[in-house]
Amino acid sequence: MSRGRHMKFVDEVKVYVRGGHGGAGCVSFRREKYVPRGGPDGGNGGKGGNVVLQATASHRTLLDLKYRQHLFAKDGGHGSGNNRTGQSAPDLVVDVPVGTVVRDFDTGEVLADLALPGQTYIAAAGGIGGKGNAHFKTSTHQTPRFAQEGMEGAERTLALELKLLADVGLVGFPNAGKSTFITRVSAARPKVADYPFTTLRPHLGVVRHADAPDFVIADIPGLITGAHQGMGMGIQFLRHIERTSIILHIIDISDEARPNAWENFEAITNELKLYDEALAEKPVIAALNKIDLPHVRQKTKKSVAQFAKRGIMLYPFSAATGEGLQEILNRIITILSEAHSLTT
Repeated sequence: MSRGRHMKFVDEVKVYVRGGHGGAGCVSFRREKYVPRGGPDGGNGGKGGNVVLQATASHRTLLDLKYRQHLFAKDGGHGSGNNRTGQSAPDLVVDVPVGTVVRDFDTGEVLADLALPGQTYIAAAGGIGGKGNAHFKTSTHQTPRFAQEGMEGAERTLALELKLLADVGLVGFPNAGKSTFITRVSAARPKVADYPFTTLRPHLGVVRHADAPDFVIADIPGLITGAHQGMGMGIQFLRHIERTSIILHIIDISDEARPNAWENFEAITNELKLYDEALAEKPVIAALNKIDLPHVRQKTKKSVAQFAKRGIMLYPFSAATGEGLQEILNRIITILSEAHSLTT
């Protein structure tokens, strides 16, 4: 089996970072023939390397840092005689996924939000090199016999948190058909099966529809009542909904345990609000899945009317057959286009 099939999705890690120490300055005096009293010529120490976090689209998980939790940049070189400055150490550049939020582990303060490819953050600055004795020569002090030690590099413990960047986030109860939906409309291939919690990690899919610009959908593991308090698996991934522009709520009434579309919608909506009130401000598309099943299709008209009474349009569709998908994709494109026009 390939390694990719078993790759674990990791969206939180704790790392300890330390910039390189600056090199020490040198105490040295010229020793030249016919120059019995040569002056000081001790060079400065080199700068220590920085620890730099760099956002890259080639990484989709923080898995690498799960097993590499100590990030130390190299120290600067020491100064030497003949006014030679020590070599500065290279920066330690660490790639992280786009969407990584950097926090101080102890205080929780957000230090950086690496939301764009190529964006960087100096997580730990390297120390400045110490001055050699040549630096301290003055008219009244011709032979200084001391130099500076290099400054120590900065060090701290950081919490890195990944929040996926997607235009549309899929939410709903487990086994509502979210994975089948993203498989239908994109090239993403999440695991699909007829049991709860099939999706154990988020999946991203790029959708190309008609002549509209491509957009990205995130398939989030199914939520259950109490998810905001840690029930089920959804709490681990609710943060990924925060960055999405649209919430696409997939509703399933084929299960006898949850036969009412509006109650299903209210239950998940409530979980999102309890997790973060700001989620209630995002545009929501409600979609009723599995209308290919006779007993679901029979209740579709009543369900649509339930939502219409509350001023919400319900989109019936079947992820299995593709029926109704075009209407949902068209609505997504309309909302995204309107949002884009407001920001330009």
